[in-house]
Amino acid sequence: MCGIVGYVGKKISIQKSLIDNLKALEYRGYDSSGIAYVLDNKVNIVKKAGRISNLEENIKEDIVSNLGIAHTRWATHGDATDINSHPHKVGKVTIVHNGIIENYLELKSKLIKEGYTFQSATDTEVACALLDYLKKQNNNNNLEVIKEFQTYIEGSYALGIIFDDDLETLYATKNDSPLIIGLGKEENLIASDVSAITNFTKKYVIIDNKEIIKLSKDKVLFYNNKLQEITKDISEVNWNIDNQDKCGYDHYMLKEINEEPLVFRNTLNDFLNVDDFLTKMPNLNKYNKIHIVACGSAMHAGLIGKYIMENDANIEVLVEVASEYRYKKVFYDEKTLVILISQSGETADTIASLRKAKADGIDTLGIVNVVSSTIAREVDHILYIKAGVEVAVATTKAYLLQVLMLILLNLKLQYDRDLITKDKLQELLLDLKKTPNYLQELITDEKKYSAIAKKIYQDEDIFFIGRGIDYAIGMEGSLKLKEISYIHSEAYQAGELKHGTISLISDKTKVIAIITDKDIYLKTISNIKEVKARGAYVILITIDDLINDFEFANEIIKVKDINKYINPLLAIIPLQLISYEVAKLRNCDIDKPRNLAKSVTVE
Repeated sequence: MCGIVGYVGKKISIQKSLIDNLKALEYRGYDSSGIAYVLDNKVNIVKKAGRISNLEENIKEDIVSNLGIAHTRWATHGDATDINSHPHKVGKVTIVHNGIIENYLELKSKLIKEGYTFQSATDTEVACALLDYLKKQNNNNNLEVIKEFQTYIEGSYALGIIFDDDLETLYATKNDSPLIIGLGKEENLIASDVSAITNFTKKYVIIDNKEIIKLSKDKVLFYNNKLQEITKDISEVNWNIDNQDKCGYDHYMLKEINEEPLVFRNTLNDFLNVDDFLTKMPNLNKYNKIHIVACGSAMHAGLIGKYIMENDANIEVLVEVASEYRYKKVFYDEKTLVILISQSGETADTIASLRKAKADGIDTLGIVNVVSSTIAREVDHILYIKAGVEVAVATTKAYLLQVLMLILLNLKLQYDRDLITKDKLQELLLDLKKTPNYLQELITDEKKYSAIAKKIYQDEDIFFIGRGIDYAIGMEGSLKLKEISYIHSEAYQAGELKHGTISLISDKTKVIAIITDKDIYLKTISNIKEVKARGAYVILITIDDLINDFEFANEIIKVKDINKYINPLLAIIPLQLISYEVAKLRNCDIDKPRNLAKSVTVE
């Protein structure tokens, strides 16, 4: 959520130094944007609700500056309006902010008594006023101002700060919100993530909580929260920035679906040799219980992991939404492993759940896409998926790889528990190697998905049903559809229909059913017949040679019947592409759905 960029260096166009960098963060989700730049020894601010294009329309000339900060805002405190947009300026301080100041009302009350007035409804303006107030108390030392500011604030923040008395310097600090520093030649930058700096540099530094950074044209100084100067490790971007281009596809989401065979192959390659697999996977023999904690699609991937781990490895698996897990009483012991799944590695609720487990002395394992992200740095064991850049807000390829990684963990669990031999493990890994070809076949069947989309895109209620692992697949399919098409959709356990849900089924109600589990498919067929008997229009996604009867399904999409691990991977592809085609017919903003953010970095 939200995006921060900042630039200090040579005098260059603010379009190049700020706005272009800000566009690289659009995928995070936002509803307003703004910039502050130094010109003629003065801080100037332009900010507008809506897309960055609205901001550009209000900048009438090519402005050149050596210092500036910019922001995309996802509204929390106050509506998405011009006045609530960032940056905010109070007195002699200008800031952009990502995060939530939890005690802002208390601080606001105190600052009003000190004579401050407020124009916006935001917590950010309060933070800015606090910095200005502290600046007045300690006029000669901006670092001391930021240090003292940290003692007042409760909550999360990543800040880019400009002080009027130091217009050659950019300041930054953070707590529980992502922020990185880009190191260039005669120019340095701050950003919410590295995608916003790659047009300037591939060298960056990850900032830890409460650190304070002072950036000038030629130098970056790092301080801990005691204002002791520290050294930091320098990382380097190792992915191709061309991955951010659409490469001829209409939308990033479609491009990313088409990349699934490649990224699947890239992620699996590290594990194809059984000896490499056993070396790179953690030893899981000591655990008798697993908690999988995640949000959204990552949680749905976790549900698939739960089904296969419990069935194959005979281990109890709990799957929890991170925003609930972090606050509940959790029953675990030294033989519990907590698995945290997050595409960005910066999901706020998942990080909080990780820290809860760590504080209780419980082993943790992360499945993330972003190297050196907060989760990657803080877990005991890390497994990286190699999805590359995923720009579309609705995840596709990262979700698929999260499921793949859970399948691999399941195989390792079985091996560590002497449930499969080394030869059988190698055989299963080689079976997985063939999956990209099956994925590609499904992706290229565009006409089939488009034809189905035309039959459902005008509906406003669609239901997904399935049992066991197929219910988990249905949950992800339902989420994809509602995320990008704005159609209300729900996934239900097929066996629960008679306990209330079937009352929602009427003539021509669209029901998407999933059957990949051969052990209980006859039960699901009975449930499909129940909705069909009440007039439902049924679209069935199933495996080859299991069902050929159109008596109870109006449409049947078949995926290859390979094995119990690969079949669920294949079944999600039609659901992703049907959702995409439906959203396209409804003229939705597919890559940037309303109200959604790619990386949810606040609670």
